[in-house]
This record gives sequence, structure tokens and C-alpha cells, in this order.
Amino acid sequence: MQMEKAFRSLFIFFLCITLTAALAPPAGAAPEDRVLVLEIAGAITPASDNLVADAIERAENGNFEALVITLDTPGGGLEETQIIIKAIENTTVPVIGYVPESGKAWSAGTLILMGTDIAAMAPFTVIGSAQPVQVSAEGTVPVEDEKIINALVKFSTETARKHGRNETFAEEVITKNRNLNDEEALAEGVIEYRASSVPDLLVQVDGEIVKGRKLQTANAGIDTYESPLPLSLLGLISNPILSSLLLTIGLYGIIFGISNPGAGAEIFGIIAIVLGLIGTGFDINIAAVFLIIVGIGLLILELQSPGFGIFGLAGLISLVIGSIFLVPLGGENIYTPEFRRLLILTIVTPTIIFGIFLVFAIYKVAETRKKKPTIGAIIGDTARTIDPIGPKTPGFVRHKGEYWKARSEEEIGAGEEVEIMGKEMEVLLVKRKV
Repeated sequence: MQMEKAFRSLFIFFLCITLTAALAPPAGAAPEDRVLVLEIAGAITPASDNLVADAIERAENGNFEALVITLDTPGGGLEETQIIIKAIENTTVPVIGYVPESGKAWSAGTLILMGTDIAAMAPFTVIGSAQPVQVSAEGTVPVEDEKIINALVKFSTETARKHGRNETFAEEVITKNRNLNDEEALAEGVIEYRASSVPDLLVQVDGEIVKGRKLQTANAGIDTYESPLPLSLLGLISNPILSSLLLTIGLYGIIFGISNPGAGAEIFGIIAIVLGLIGTGFDINIAAVFLIIVGIGLLILELQSPGFGIFGLAGLISLVIGSIFLVPLGGENIYTPEFRRLLILTIVTPTIIFGIFLVFAIYKVAETRKKKPTIGAIIGDTARTIDPIGPKTPGFVRHKGEYWKARSEEEIGAGEEVEIMGKEMEVLLVKRKV
């Protein structure tokens, strides 16, 4: 019996050792490495600044191996471009710029690509044409001012020199609008890699030393950055065409509203102008608070209007949009994407419910104010006494479920039917129904 117990214990011991060895990670294996991929498509706008800043913050706090920014852009604002390059320089996370298949990174996109820690392009892609232009009513006009050109050239060449890239191209891309395909860019030292896809690129850069860190990206998982709702909305209205359209519609809305009082067009004009200003780079927090204040004001104004209409609807729209923009964008370590989605629902849903309830309440108040007095309509109706009533002993009667104080010139007992003859102040005058 003792021998059997000994063998059983020994068997369990070896079984535990075997399972531990089988389930343990291989020697030298690290926790799963991850890379965050941010896709920028379309023009570089103020929303792009916020997207890059938010993605960098998420990459920093999420311990990602690197942030890959894919660029497929015709260009954009110079100020926004400089903000993005500065954010890339200031982060401790390695940032890889990549022009994906069938993409292009012209103008601002080229400057951003040269400002990344590692630059790469897919086959058959193009970069270049970075001469600044000025947008006017007549279209785009190339900037020839030497002061602006020289400053931008110096910025471009210093950005290239900082990353050990071709300074000649960094100058000529502005002064001569030079363009390069992927093979030419690699040969001239403008980029470091050619890759057919992001996974291919991650295999190639594996082992590189960037910002004092050795990249371990060959087998890294790829997380695609998903922008929060406020940034998605900001990205929509930051489109230069849409933001300009909002400003134009807003201006004409105000003009129409002033010339046709009561139509409410000026209210929608103000909202459109605020959204247009946000799209062009106006401080989003100030705009959010302004929209909320406008929304509350419009709902209060609805109380003075004939009934539910344009002011209530505009006020509700202002409250909802303002609430969305008021959701914090920063602090990824505190506000995770999941938490921010919950935060949006927590803020916006009660705003919508409260707004609808408030509009409904205002509508009912306005409806009540418009009603004519109804006391004349009950003259001649029948009621029933609750208490005995008489000339000196008023009591209560019930009329259509409502209790009224009443008196009579004759003595009437409780529970009898009476006819309403008139009203003095708050007291009904009744008589026994024949």
C-alpha cells in the first residue's frame, strides 16, 4: 500500500512538471509585441493633428513597439504639418511613415514622411510637389514670396538632416516641385525601405535601433487605430470643402434670418458658422461650450415662441453636437477607447433625453398658455356633492374627476347630483339637479 502511494505521488509530480514545461512560453519569449497603425487619407487638416496626437498617446500608454502612420494625401496646411512633425519628434515611441500601395504623399505628406523615424513606400507610389500654395477665390496660387519659401526650405532640410536623409531633395521638393517614385526615393536616400504591405515592412524593420529602442516587429500584432466619435466628427467638418461650405451657408443663413424674422434661419446660420470655424482649427473646447450655451438659450427661447418648432430643434441639435465635442480627447491612460465610447453614450444620451423632455415640457407649457379659459364650458354640467353644502356651509363637489369647492342657496346633502350655475372666485355655485 505504501509503495502504491509513493508511485502515485511520483506520477503526479512528473505530470505537473510535464504540464508546466508544455504550457510555459519558450525561453526568451516576451509578451506579445504590438504595433499601432494610423491611417491618414485625404488632406492634412486640424483634425489630422488631433488624430496623430491621440494615436501617439495611445501608443505611448499602450506599450506599443511602434506607431505606423500610413499616408495617402494630396497635402494640406503647413501649420498642421509642422505640428504633426513636432509631435513625432517629441514622442518616445518609434514612428514609421509609410505610403501604402496605390497611394501618394504629396506636399505636406512628403514633409511628414521625411519627419518620421523610419520612412518607407510601397511599389508604384509617389512623393513630392511641396511648393506652398495660397487658396483664393480664383483657385490655388503658388507662393513666390522668398521669405516664406526660404523659411520652408530651411525647415524641410533640417527635418531631413535630423533623420539622415537627402537634404538636396528636401530643398528641391519645394523650390522645383520634384517628385520621386519609391525606387528613386530609396536610391536617393529619401526613404529607408520599400515594402509591399505593412506586415512586410514590419519584418524588414525588425531589429532596427530607433530612439534607443530595438524594434521587435517581425511577429508583432497589428492594431488599427480607431478614432473616437468627436475626432471622427471633427475629421468630417475639417474637410476644406465642407468647412468652407458651412461658413458660406452660415453667413447666408444669418442674412436670410435677419431679412425674414421668425424663420429661424439665423439660428442654423450661427450653428453652421461655429461648425465651420471648428473645421478650420478654432478651439474645439470653446466651441463646444458655446454650442451648449446656444442650445440652452434656444430651448428657453422656444418657450416664448408660438409652439414647438425651429428653436427647439436647433437647440437640441446644438446640445448634442456640443456634448460630443466636450468629451475629453486626451489622457489615453485614463480614457481608453472603450471608456471614451461609454463616456460619449453617458453624456450624449442623457442630453438627448433631457433635451427632448425639455422641448416637450416647453411645448406643453406653451400649449397651456394658448388655451382659452374653460370655466364657461362647465356651466350647466352635472356634479356630485362630496359634503353636505348650503348657503353658509360650503363643501366639495366632484366634476369629471376634479374636486371643486362649492356652495348653494339651499341645503343639499352628500352624494346628491347638482347642476353648476356659475362661479365666484374659486367657488362653484350649484343647485340641486331636478
